[in-house]
Amino acid sequence: MWQTRRSAAPARGCGESLRTPQDVRDAYERYGGELFGFVLKTLDDRCLAEDVVQETFVRAWRTGRRPAPARGTLRSWLFAIARDAMADAAGHRGTGPASGGPRARRTGGADPFDRLLSNIQLDEALRRLSPEHRRTVVEVYYNGRTGADLARCLGVPASAVRGRLYYGVRALRLVLEENGWLA
Repeated sequence: MWQTRRSAAPARGCGESLRTPQDVRDAYERYGGELFGFVLKTLDDRCLAEDVVQETFVRAWRTGRRPAPARGTLRSWLFAIARDAMADAAGHRGTGPASGGPRARRTGGADPFDRLLSNIQLDEALRRLSPEHRRTVVEVYYNGRTGADLARCLGVPASAVRGRLYYGVRALRLVLEENGWLA
């Protein structure tokens, strides 16, 4: 059903836009399997991955266009939409940044009260960081931004973001260890 290989030949009609249903079908035929593999590996939930891939193509079709070729390919644009859809889906199922993100996913089948406690502990530890360190850690580790992208957004050098990330993670680890929350 899902193919994870990408076709070497471009699909007809998906080079310029996703304005027609045929354009969407062509793009889905070309990139659907690869997107599904990416989403499934990230979310580790087959049903949710199928929903996210479907939502990705619906969002792309509603837009009816794609960024200029200088800004990226149709494939990279679809993956960016998929990342946004995954963040939305993860937030709806309670594993987004506000509820612990990847840490909550790692505890997978754990008791809901244990997951809640872990999330509370992580939120408390994040609150004890300086605002600059907290924002950097959350943006990079939980929102998936790159250091360079965050640096451009904040208007600071990339080295400053790397330093904030290093010291923010270090401080977070110390807080978690100090409170006996780090296993």
